[in-house]
Amino acid sequence: MNNNDILRRLRFAFDMKDEEMMRLFRQGGYEASRAEVSDWLKKEEDPEHKVLVDVRLATFLNGFIVEKRGKKDGEEPKAEKKTNNNLVLRKLKIALSMNDTDMLEVFDLVSFRISKHELSAFFRNPDNPHYQPCKDQALRNFLVGLQLKYRPTQDEEDR
Repeated sequence: MNNNDILRRLRFAFDMKDEEMMRLFRQGGYEASRAEVSDWLKKEEDPEHKVLVDVRLATFLNGFIVEKRGKKDGEEPKAEKKTNNNLVLRKLKIALSMNDTDMLEVFDLVSFRISKHELSAFFRNPDNPHYQPCKDQALRNFLVGLQLKYRPTQDEEDR
């Protein structure tokens, strides 16, 4: 998945406005302008679309962690220069204070079958022989599951 798509999906899942997104970038250590946020959220075919580089996505996710969990004592975490699906999944897990069972429930919302062992392999050190890279399909399904969990449809809200 590309970084812009991840940002768009998180914005939709958590119903974030531009101001909130700018605040999350700021909490992560980057002063993003409304124009930048807008350009990152545009579709690829839009001429004003700008690519969200890895370090900016990591910054946003760090800000999301601060927003949901509060600031940690000590030194601010540095945004990684290179991201991957495993890192995105880990940062979302931290921000939302999820354990394996919580994450498996999110996957169940979209009928994506994954075992606890497969899930834990995503969070291992890449040097570990049991490490598995998180494929786009798994991250995409997790993001859709988050949308179902945190942004219910109008029908569900009316019940």
